[in-house]
Formats: sequence, C-alpha cells, structure tokens
Amino acid sequence: MKKVVYALICVAFMVVGVLIGRSFLAKKTPSEVASPAPTHFNRQTSTSGNSGIPSVNQGFTGNVFDVKDGESIQDAVGKAKPGDLIRVFPGTYKETVYIDKDNISLQGVIREGEWPTLDGEKELNDGFLYSGSGILIENFKIINYKGNGIMGQAGNNFVLRNNWIDDTGVYGIFPEFGKNGLIEHNLLSGIEDAAIYVGMSDNIDVRHNEVFESVAGIEIENSRQCLVEYNYVHDNTGGILVFITPGLPIKTCFDVIVRNNYVVNNNHENFGQEGAIVSMLPKGTGIIIMAADKVIIENNIITGNDNVGITITDLSFGAQISKDPESEPYPDSLVILDNIMINNGNNPVGDIKKIMVAQLSTKAPDIVAIGGGVGSCIRNRDNYRTFGLDKYGQCSTTDTKHVISYLLDEPVPPRDISKEEKGKLAYYGVCSGCHAYDVRMIGPPTQVIQALYKNNPQGIADYIANPVRKREDFPEMPPQAYLSEETRLAVAEYVLSLEGQRKQGMGRPDYNRPIPEKKN
Repeated sequence: MKKVVYALICVAFMVVGVLIGRSFLAKKTPSEVASPAPTHFNRQTSTSGNSGIPSVNQGFTGNVFDVKDGESIQDAVGKAKPGDLIRVFPGTYKETVYIDKDNISLQGVIREGEWPTLDGEKELNDGFLYSGSGILIENFKIINYKGNGIMGQAGNNFVLRNNWIDDTGVYGIFPEFGKNGLIEHNLLSGIEDAAIYVGMSDNIDVRHNEVFESVAGIEIENSRQCLVEYNYVHDNTGGILVFITPGLPIKTCFDVIVRNNYVVNNNHENFGQEGAIVSMLPKGTGIIIMAADKVIIENNIITGNDNVGITITDLSFGAQISKDPESEPYPDSLVILDNIMINNGNNPVGDIKKIMVAQLSTKAPDIVAIGGGVGSCIRNRDNYRTFGLDKYGQCSTTDTKHVISYLLDEPVPPRDISKEEKGKLAYYGVCSGCHAYDVRMIGPPTQVIQALYKNNPQGIADYIANPVRKREDFPEMPPQAYLSEETRLAVAEYVLSLEGQRKQGMGRPDYNRPIPEKKN
C-alpha cells in the first residue's frame, strides 16, 4: 500500500512539474516589455512571497538607443557607451551582434506577441557574441544560426534571460570564462550540442529555463560554484550533464548543486553533427556526472528517461585522459539527497544494456556509478534501484537550503585580457565549437589548419573574415568579420602555437558514453 501511495505522489509531482514547465511559454508573450534594464546585479532576497530566491536590482542610468525594424543592432552597439541601454523593437534582424564594451544592456521589446528576432538564415555563426562585462541580453527570439545563439567570452556579471532560442547550431546559450552570471527564464530547443552550456566559469546560476528537443539540455563543464535549479529539461537526448573535459585551461569542476529540476523523457534521437563527439551521446539519460567533485543532486523529479536516471562515471576509461595528466579523473564527494525517480531505465542501450544483461535484468537502475572516486554518499538509498554505489555512505546532509544562490554580493571587475589571452579566449569561444586539435568535428582539425597555414597567421586572420570553401567534405565556414582585426590575428597566432600542446590534446573526450568499456 505504501508503494502505491508513493507512486501516486510521484505522478502528482510529475504532472505539477510538467504544468509548471508549460507555464514558461505563457510567460513569454507579454503585451509589452520595455522597462529599463540593469547593467549589473547584486544578490538580494526577493520580497515576493519571501521565497529567498535572488532577484535583480532594477537600476539604470545612461542613454537609451531605440532600434526599429530595418535598422542595425550592431550600429547601436557601436554608438553606445558603458551604462547605456539598447532597446530593440519587433522585426527581423539578420546580423551577428558583437559587444566588446562593458555595462551594455540589450533589451527586446515584445508587443502583442511579436518579438525582435535575430535570424541567421543558416549563413551566420552567432546571434549575440559578447566579451564585455556587465552585459544584459533579454527578450530576444534567436533562430537559424550555425554556431551559437548567445556566446560569451570572458564577460563577468552577465544576465541572459527571457530569450527564445531555436535551431542555433552547436549551442543555444554558451558563456565561457565568465564569473558571476545569471541564466534564467529562457526557452531553448533544436540545438545540435547543448541548449545551455556553461564552460570554464564560476558563480553561475541557471534557473527557471525550459530546454527541449536538443542533444543535451544543460551542461556544466569545468566550472565551479554553479546552481542549476527549477529548470524543465525534457525530450532531449540527455538531460543535465556536469563534467570535466580534459585538455582545457581550467582543469576542475566542483561545488555544483543540481536541485528542484524536472528531468523528464529525455529520449530524443541524437541529431548531433556527424563527426562531433556529442553525436555519440546515448538517448534516454537523465543526469550524467563525469569526474566532477562536490556535486549535490537534490529534490529533482527524474522520470521517463529510458536509458538511466543518473549516471556517475570517471575518466579512467576515456581515450583522451592520458593526454592531459593534470585532469584529476575521479568524481569525489558527491551527495545524492532525496529525489523522485520513477519509470527510468525501461530501454537501456549500449554499455548500460550490457551491464543489465550481465545482471540478468532488462531494466536499468535509477542510479549507476562506474569507476573510481571517494567520499560520496546517498540519502535514503532504499528509495532507488542502484548499481555500483557500494562504497557510498549515508549522507548526514539533509538539504541545501543554506545555499540561496552562487551569485556574488558585488559585481566582480572585468578581466584584464592580454593579447595572448585574447587569442586563447577567441579560440575556445568561437573556434573550438567546430574545430578540435586532432579530432574531426564540424570543421577540419586544428592540426590540418596548422599544416595549411604554417608560419602564416595573417592568412588565417584573413580567412576568418572572408572564408572560402576549400574542402567538399566539410561545410562552408561562416564569416567572422565582426571580430576585430586584432582579435583575428591573435586567435590565428594562438592556433599556430598549439603544436606544443599535442600531448595534451585539444579535442573533447567521449564524455557522452556513460559507461565506457575499460581498456586492457
């Protein structure tokens, strides 16, 4: 009888979660949104319902630039100074908007269901690309780009909210090398890699977003102190990923809380770009933790994921790990608190299926842990079907209520970026989505580019601005002329300097295989 009651309660929670997720759509069609926007924010307690959820201060001083249909958003950015607001009215804008200034706010005006729409027409690479700090981007519809909907390079104190992003190529929202950022109330779908991808960043809150029909829903990569909560993650190939990728400048991923999310029916066919490693992500996986430390999974509804509910793995089986000895391979000090997990693992595939066959079972467990790692615990273990958690202790922690947010109380200063760092940031921010060092992705490997342009950085810089298709087996590269001449030359020099990093490897490991086969 208790099991029946528990199951009914679980179903009730799931229905409520789906209804809350659907309500995101209703919130995204206000009759008009044109209030002044903040240029930075502080953490504070919301007065609404005394919920303790951080809110954004509504303070603004500066000039206001209005952009109407037929005009250029980029022209307004060129005129704006730190502290200014750019309001963009409904219409279609076929451009890449590059913001290399600090404290610029870009705010779409939504009237009677009509959005300001950035349309890349599958010709342009990025919708918004920012390198400044204190950037706000809200209320935009962004569609049909090849690379990214919103891409951030080393911008601190950012706010990305209430954007509607569909079919923007590799990533939907992708902040990288940023600190103190908020990603909230966005709707994302149709992304070939990750709808929301937080890379090598610190103090980031990802909350109240709906992500669906993408290869990966939300990914936290080589980042620290991140909060992922109140998101509706459904009908992707994989739901939420927290992991370490070897070969990147930042080697760690820790202090990540994944709580109060709805991770539902992530069974979409994988449509990742052929040749990209993410194309090997098995459908049906709810949450994956790979090599990250101090990750807390709490109070999520994880249901209907056909492969497995939660997968925990290390890097010791991966082909790339030996190329970066600085990446510590084990997931340590994980905390799994109370979660609602029902109806997962009904159709396991790949290595999960092999393990279940060995266990004489056709159904995968709720939670699978493979490989090394120490100091982890699970609360109320008997509530779940588990495999590989024999060394997990009983958690003394009961909840994470003391962590309201990972946002900092005060804005952090902008990064002082040298020419060398500018090249590295541009490479990882713009180039690495399509080019890995020695692995075929969307574009040719960096190794091949080095051979073509040996001792000729200017040739690469010129090609970046005005590319011409050279190989039939790769798609034509979109022009990146919005990058300054200095930035293009810096990234070209960095690309040629990567020869000395061959042993570390610049391609992503096969982090998408939840349980890789061990090499002899």
